[in-house]
Formats: sequence, C-alpha cells, structure tokens
Amino acid sequence: MQQTYTAIVKQEGEWWFGWVEEIPGVNCQERSREELLETLRVTLEEALELNRQDARALAGENYRELPIAV
Repeated sequence: MQQTYTAIVKQEGEWWFGWVEEIPGVNCQERSREELLETLRVTLEEALELNRQDARALAGENYRELPIAV
C-alpha cells in the first residue's frame, strides 16, 4: 500500500530545505530541488521503518497488525 505525504520545501540562496509535514523529524537540505525530494523520500522510508521496529518491539509477542484508514 503506497501512501502520499506532503513535502514542504523552500529555497534560500543556493540551498533547498524541506520537511515532511506529517512526520516530525523528517527534514533535509540539498543543493537542488530534485536531490531534496529524493533525500526526503529516503529519510521518510527510514523513519517509517524505525517507527515500525519500535512499535513491534514495544508490543512484544503475540501482536496483530491491522490496517486503519484515516
């Protein structure tokens, strides 16, 4: 299941800065808009995977995964 997230980006001088609106802590800076968007994608994937690992570790054994819609 693919989800869509919102990147907030701005350019200051030679640098592009960006944040993923829905996930705190996912922010990056790069020299081009294209590089910034790719770095944000990679950083978002890493953050989501770490969150998954943390949730599963906290749940311990015998947990179930259930999809939720918002």
